[in-house]
Amino acid sequence: MGILSRIGVSIDSELLRRFDRFITQRGYENRSEAFRDLIRDRLVESAVVSPAAMVVGTVTLIYGHHTRLLPEKLTDIQHEHHEVIISTLHAHLDHDNCLEVIAIRGSASLVQKVADSLISKRGVKHGKLSATTTGRRLK
Repeated sequence: MGILSRIGVSIDSELLRRFDRFITQRGYENRSEAFRDLIRDRLVESAVVSPAAMVVGTVTLIYGHHTRLLPEKLTDIQHEHHEVIISTLHAHLDHDNCLEVIAIRGSASLVQKVADSLISKRGVKHGKLSATTTGRRLK
């Protein structure tokens, strides 16, 4: 960590009360640590937006197990992009629904493309890409 700098922030009283409740619920020791985490999170988000950023993340899918050929289609997409798929976890939630969590790594643009192709398949009830980066760029 570098040299600490002090800054002043003007904030609406109601927003500050809500923020204080938030940091208490999350277990932060003080506002400064919470502000640092929020800033880091936004910086990571902005880095992930860059198509050339190297990202790692998860694609989480909830889907209907009985949708015709859906499990096979999801597996085929993963095999087509084996260079970015790290691992897959599959869980049976109930008789009709499955959870799949796919660990993925690659350029932000490719990771987004693969995630979109998985999430958009008919029978996927909900899907979400959660990505982060170390800040490294592809060469």
